[in-house]
Amino acid sequence: MTNAWDDRKKALENDFFHKKEREAFDNAKTSATKNASLGHCPKCGELLEPTTFHGVPLDQCQDCGGVWLGPSDFRKLAAKDHRDWFARWFEK
Repeated sequence: MTNAWDDRKKALENDFFHKKEREAFDNAKTSATKNASLGHCPKCGELLEPTTFHGVPLDQCQDCGGVWLGPSDFRKLAAKDHRDWFARWFEK
């Protein structure tokens, strides 16, 4: 006859190691995805070309036409005189 406490202890140990392996797998997956997509369009996967628009650096996909901004670049663009180009860009 098996001891219920030993079975419980083994189950908790298995659960602990399963969670640790899952965390390691998720971290490796996130890291690999981040490094693989660096410099590639998030939408279609093609290479991004760095360009400048009104003095703000951005990346543009030559395949799908997507424009990708850095975290503070949108604020920089919005702070500029945007009465003409900003409206044209977003009111299509």
